[in-house]
Amino acid sequence: MNTQLAPIVGPEATSILAILKVRLKNSLLYAEFTEQPDEASSPRTFTMQGTELVHPDLPHCLAHLVPHLCLLTEQLSETPDYWPTDEAEQLPELFRKFTVTGFSMGRGQAGVTLLGQRELEGGKVLNLTSPYLAFDDENSSYAYAGRLETAVLVAISEVEAALRGKVSEAGRQLALFENPAAQHPSQEVVAHLNAGLPANDQPGPGPECLQPNEPPVEKRPTSRITL
Repeated sequence: MNTQLAPIVGPEATSILAILKVRLKNSLLYAEFTEQPDEASSPRTFTMQGTELVHPDLPHCLAHLVPHLCLLTEQLSETPDYWPTDEAEQLPELFRKFTVTGFSMGRGQAGVTLLGQRELEGGKVLNLTSPYLAFDDENSSYAYAGRLETAVLVAISEVEAALRGKVSEAGRQLALFENPAAQHPSQEVVAHLNAGLPANDQPGPGPECLQPNEPPVEKRPTSRITL
C-alpha cells in the first residue's frame, strides 16, 4: 500500500527545524538538522546535501563569524578597529585570508563550535576548529559570547531559509516532490529515523533509503525526498 508523505522542508512547510551542523563547500550547503511537524511530535534527524548554489546572504552571514574564529583559535589579536562597524559591509582586509566554512551546535543550541580555514603562503590551507563555546558560560574567558550567539542565530536563520528554498537565483523557489526523473533536482534529503533521540545521542549511519519506485517497508520506514 502506498503512503502519501507529508512535506518536511520547503517553501510551504511550517515544521520546526533545529540546526545541528552546517558546512558550506563550493557554495553548496550540507546540513544536519532535526524536524518536527509540531511541538507535540518527536524530532526526526535529517541530513541534506544541496545541489543548488546557496543565496549570497548565507556566506555573508558566515563571513561575519570570521572575527570570532580568529580570536577563539588565537590566529589574530584584537585591535581597536578589529570589529566591523557595519554588518552589511565586507570584512576588513585583516580577515582576507580567513573563512568560516561551517559550525556545529551544542545540545539545545546552547553553544557552538566554529569551523574554518586560513589560507597560507603558497596556496596551502590550514583547517581551523574553535573550542566549543557555551553562550551562557559565566566562567568563559571569551568576552564576546553574546555577540557570537547573535551572529550564529542570524546564520541559522539563513540556513533554515536555504532548507525552505532560498537559493542563489533571485526569486526562485524550490519545488517539493519533483519527479525523480527530473533533470535538475535541487536537494536530496535523507531521513535518519531516530525519532525521540537527542541530537547528540543519535546512532551512526542511518538506515538505507528506499530507491525510486520501491514500496515502503513497514518494519523500517524510511524516506527519500527529492526537492
